[in-house]
Amino acid sequence: MSVAWPITLDDVHAARRRIAQHFTPSPLRRYPTLDAAVGRDIAVSVKHENFNPTNSFKVRNGLSFVSALPDDARRRGVVAATRGNHGLGLAYACSLFGVKATLCVPLGNNPDKNAGMRAYGARLVEEGVDYDESLLVADRIVREEGATLAHSTNDRCIVAGAATMSLEMIEQEPALDAIVISIGGGSQAVGALTIARALNPAVEVYGVQAERAAAAHNAWHSGVERVLNSADTFADGLATRSTYEMTFPTLKAGLKDFITVSEGEIADALRLLLETTHSLVEGAGAVGLAGLLKLRDKLAGKRVAIVLSGGNIDGATLRRVLAGEI
Repeated sequence: MSVAWPITLDDVHAARRRIAQHFTPSPLRRYPTLDAAVGRDIAVSVKHENFNPTNSFKVRNGLSFVSALPDDARRRGVVAATRGNHGLGLAYACSLFGVKATLCVPLGNNPDKNAGMRAYGARLVEEGVDYDESLLVADRIVREEGATLAHSTNDRCIVAGAATMSLEMIEQEPALDAIVISIGGGSQAVGALTIARALNPAVEVYGVQAERAAAAHNAWHSGVERVLNSADTFADGLATRSTYEMTFPTLKAGLKDFITVSEGEIADALRLLLETTHSLVEGAGAVGLAGLLKLRDKLAGKRVAIVLSGGNIDGATLRRVLAGEI
């Protein structure tokens, strides 16, 4: 059975045109010390989304979403559930376009991300134990206030915004053999699959999830979609408990493989990135490298891209990682 892909290459080009005046393409860089650490003659290209405004690829999604809103929707404002990076991207975009942003985060959310969202002028609603419960709060506010829901995954403009990252990567390094990419909701990976399918079908896309938040991974391998009871990972940008209707069928159809990594493997990758690239990333931003290290025998001799997709780690968590406590 054929899969209806949620976006097209035309959608991605349209998103890039909308965000171009507000956004500079992020660098794709090589680090010989990282290549040496990974080994197996793998040439590693690092897409520095942690250098973006708000330090994450999610700013692309926010700009793509808000720039496409009609005037009446902008006047009503937007609402979203987030663990931080989606909210930061939306808050940044809303501040540029003069749109009210209400962002729902779980209790105990990353305090630095909360402060960042407030600094862009967003209203924060702290309610629920995790992202999935905060999404129910966002749905309630949409009904009560008439605002527009900016879902972090189930929205074509969001996914098209994420895909602008992979479009840049293919343009910056046309000879890539593979992309190893972290998956929470899946917008980043579906973007990569869309671009590879349209421009270079030989590029293989590998998905990586935190093993403590592995709903999509488990469904991909078993064929059975279930909502997990928890998503307890320090890679909070990936802490979702379910699959998503707009992205999962494409992940199922397009990924070359889908693996999980442990909390310790994510922490090891984060420390290695600090050592070799001198770039600060959060747990979710290190998952691509953690996955590559696990896949390196399979990817030996290939040109592989990873994405540093988030740089918003809080101080307490960073101290634990550096002390080897994770």
